[in-house]
Amino acid sequence: MDSELLTTDELSSRIKYDVRTIRERLKDSVLLEGVHYFRPFGGRKILYIWQAIQRDMVSIPNGKVSAMAGIPMANGSVLHG
Repeated sequence: MDSELLTTDELSSRIKYDVRTIRERLKDSVLLEGVHYFRPFGGRKILYIWQAIQRDMVSIPNGKVSAMAGIPMANGSVLHG
C-alpha cells in the first residue's frame, strides 16, 4: 500500500475537525470503511487513508454527500447499501 495512513488524532489535526466529530459524525456517513479507512487485522484500531480522504474532501460537492454515500435517515445518519 502506497498511501499514507493516519490515526484519528492525526487526521483530526490535518482536517481541523475534533476527534469526537470524526468518530461520531463523519465516520460511516462521509468516511466509509474500505474506502477512507480500515481496521488492520480486524481489530478495533482504525487507520485512515489520507489520499482517499484528501481526494474526496475536495471532489464531492456540498449537499451531495448523503445522496452519493447512501440513503439519508431522519436522524441525520446515512444508510449504506
